[in-house]
Amino acid sequence: MSIVSDQNTNGNGHANGNGHKMNGTKPADDQGKLIVLTAPLTEAIDHAGYFIQMAMASIPIWMEPVINRKYPKWREVEHYGDGSAKYMPAGVRLVEKSLSRVYESDDIVSCYPEDLEKFIGPRTRVIGVSTHNPLGVTFAAGVYTSIFGSSKMPINSHYSRELFAQIKGNKYRDNFKVIVGGSGGWQIIQTDLYEELGIDCVVDGRSESTDTLDLFAKAIRQEELPKEVVVKHPVDRDSIMFPDTRTTFGVVEMTTGCGRRCKFCVPDLNPQIDLPKDKIMGAVNANVREGNKQISLATEDMFIWGQVHTDIPFYFPNREALLDLYGSIVDTPGVEQHVLSHATIAPAVVDPVLIKELSDMLLPKSPIHFPYLSTHPEKKALAPLIGLETGSIKMAKKVMASKGVPFSIDHWQSVVLEGLRVMNENNWFPAMTLIVGNPDETDDDNRATLDLIYEMERRGLFAFLIPSIFTPLHDTRMEMEKGVTQTRDLTPLQWQLMMKCWKMNLRPGQYSWWGPTAWRLGSIGMWLYKLRKLNGPNFTYPLLMFAGLLSEKRLAKMGKIYTGKPIEVKTRAELLATLKPNMLKHLREDCGDLPEEELARRAAAKAAPAAEAATV
Repeated sequence: MSIVSDQNTNGNGHANGNGHKMNGTKPADDQGKLIVLTAPLTEAIDHAGYFIQMAMASIPIWMEPVINRKYPKWREVEHYGDGSAKYMPAGVRLVEKSLSRVYESDDIVSCYPEDLEKFIGPRTRVIGVSTHNPLGVTFAAGVYTSIFGSSKMPINSHYSRELFAQIKGNKYRDNFKVIVGGSGGWQIIQTDLYEELGIDCVVDGRSESTDTLDLFAKAIRQEELPKEVVVKHPVDRDSIMFPDTRTTFGVVEMTTGCGRRCKFCVPDLNPQIDLPKDKIMGAVNANVREGNKQISLATEDMFIWGQVHTDIPFYFPNREALLDLYGSIVDTPGVEQHVLSHATIAPAVVDPVLIKELSDMLLPKSPIHFPYLSTHPEKKALAPLIGLETGSIKMAKKVMASKGVPFSIDHWQSVVLEGLRVMNENNWFPAMTLIVGNPDETDDDNRATLDLIYEMERRGLFAFLIPSIFTPLHDTRMEMEKGVTQTRDLTPLQWQLMMKCWKMNLRPGQYSWWGPTAWRLGSIGMWLYKLRKLNGPNFTYPLLMFAGLLSEKRLAKMGKIYTGKPIEVKTRAELLATLKPNMLKHLREDCGDLPEEELARRAAAKAAPAAEAATV
C-alpha cells in the first residue's frame, strides 16, 4: 500500500493525516478505533539521520548496540495530542488519505507500535501495517547479515516481527483483520508466513485503488479476505493522491515508473508518470507546516520528471522543468535540508550543465558532508542512489538492455565512467548498487565488473559501491530465476568484488586515521572468530585484501585475486558520436562536444530561413 493529502488542523495546529479535524487532546476511548494503521518502529522514525534506516535494513540484530551508541535517542518519537503518530512513512499516510474518502476521521488512526494498545479495542476491525523489509530477504539485507554471522535477521526485520507478534497477541485479535502493504509485502507472499505472523491479507499495489477500499470494507464486515490482493496502479497523474500531513524524512512522491525496463526491477513495471508540480508542492508545504525541515522527492529516476509524454524522449532531461521544481522546493521557507532519491547515470552524460546547475542549487541544503571528497566550501555533497548493477556488457544486455539510453548498452562501462566523472566534478558522490550472483553469471562477467571498479579507482572517481546478492523479486521478469542464494556459495571473484567495493568505500574516512584502521582490524578479528567458518574458504583472501594485511599486488602475484585490466573508455564526445541523428537533435549546444556533422546540420537549418527570405 502506498500514499498522499489538504491539511485540516485542530486548535493546536495538528492534523491526523486524513483530511479531517481531530480532537487534539482527546485520548482514545475504550472501544478503540475502527481502523488502526502502523509500521515497525525502525521505519517510522525520521529524526535520527537519513541513513539510519538503511543501516537497520542491513545490519544484523546482534549488532544493534552499534546503532544505539551512534543514535542513543533513535527510539524517541513525537505524538499529537491524542497520542497518534506525528510522522509516519509516506505509504501509511497515503492509506489514511485514501480511506478518508469513505470513513470519518474518528474512525482512523496512525500510531507507533508502542501505542497500539491505546487504540485497539472491541470496535477495531482492521490493523493496517506498512513494511519495507519484514523478513530481511531484500537485495542488501540478506547479504550483509549473512556476512556478519550468527543471526541473519536485520534489525528492521526483528522489529517487524516484534510488531506482528504484538498484534497477534492482542486480546482483541479475533475481532479484527491484519492487512499488510508496502514494498516488503512480497516477502510474506513468497515465504507463506501468513499464519506464523498473524497476517490475513497482503496487498500488492497502491492504496488509491477502489480495490483497496473494497478490501477494507470486507474486513470491517468481518468477511474472509484473500491471502493476496493485487490492486490496480493509477494510469494517469490525476489519479495519484498525495498526503497532506507529515511523512518520515519529508518524503513526497515525484514520479512512478522508470521506462528503462530492467528485468530485475519491480517499480519499472509501473506506468511512467511524472506528478504535477502543484500537488508536489502542496505535500511539501504540508510537511513544513507540521514541523518537518527535510524534504526528499521519491522517484525511480529524478531525471524523467517533466519529460514524460512530451515530444522529446524521456531520457533527455528537461533542464528547465527540473530546475524550476527543485528551486521551488529548496526556496520554500522552512525547508532546511533536501536529500536526493534515485537517479540514473546516463543523464549526467547527456546534460552535464544540468548537473552543475542542480549542484549550485541543492548543495547549500544538503545534510551530507564528505570532508575528504567534496570541493564545496562547506564540504557538502549530493548522494543519489544509482543502479550500476554490473560491469559486464554480456550480463547488462541480458538483464538491463536499456539502462544506458540514449546510449547503446555496448558502451555501458564508458557511460558509467563518464557520468561519474561529471557527477564527481560537481560534488555528486552517488550510492551505486551492484548485483552479484546473477543467473548464468560467469567468472568473465565478474572480471568485467572488477575491470570497471579498478578503472574507477585509477581515474580517482568515487561512488559508494553497494554489492548485493541477486534476489528474485516477486512479480519481476526474473522472479523464477535462480542465482547465488548463500554467501558460502560465492566464488573467489564474487567475494573479491564485494570486498573491493567496500575497501574503496572506506576512502571518505581516510582523513580519520582511526576509522579505516578500526574497521580493518575489526574485520580481521571477526574473520578469526567466526567469518572464516561461516562464509567458507573463498572468503579468506578477499577479506585479507580488504583488511590490507597483504597488498593487492602481492595477492595478485600469488594468484589469489584479480586486479583488473585497463578499459578502453569513450569520451563524452565519442559517446555522443554514437547517437543517431534523430537523437542528436535533442542535445543542447551549451553542453559542448556535439559532432561536427550535427553542428553543420544545425548551422544549415539556421541559415535556411535567411536564405529563403533573401530570395523573396
